[in-house]
Amino acid sequence: MLRRMDSLSDARTASEADLARLILGAGPGSAREAEAELFRRLAPRVRLYGLRHLREEQAAADLVQQVMILTIEQLRACKVREPDKIGAFVLGICRLAVMELRRGHTRRERLLQRYAQDLPLADPSVAPRLDQDRLAACIERLSARERTVLLMTFYEEKSAQAVGAALGLTPANVRVIRHRGLAHLRDCVSGGEELP
Repeated sequence: MLRRMDSLSDARTASEADLARLILGAGPGSAREAEAELFRRLAPRVRLYGLRHLREEQAAADLVQQVMILTIEQLRACKVREPDKIGAFVLGICRLAVMELRRGHTRRERLLQRYAQDLPLADPSVAPRLDQDRLAACIERLSARERTVLLMTFYEEKSAQAVGAALGLTPANVRVIRHRGLAHLRDCVSGGEELP
């Protein structure tokens, strides 16, 4: 019977099979040290596999994340039949993931070759223009409370709790004021209703 790992040193001395058995059926966070150690041991192998077969650093890093997350999830859900062969299991997931990535890449290339000439070219010079003078005038027309809430929310990037604490309002009240202020601002900028 495997005992629970009490320290990181216990996890580092355990075999990969022992780590896999500890994670097997454990809920999220229950075998954190074992999961971290298994990741530390297997991730470099997955990365090398990705570099060899995908030939891109970022693609290999993405493969590591995808494969290791799936491995931990499968262990937690008791879907790994032979935890003693966790290395082979991870290699199998790598093979399947790389095949799927290649299939998707090939499919995209075929679609681009077939339909690329029909796609309109994007013109970056045709971007929506913001009338900054009108926006500034509309912000000035907001009530002092709406203007303060909007500026604290979007300019200072404060949460509803922080804005509420600074202004002596509840977070729910801040959200209502923000919603109404944005509606007034939208109407004013789009040329609809004028603000009072």
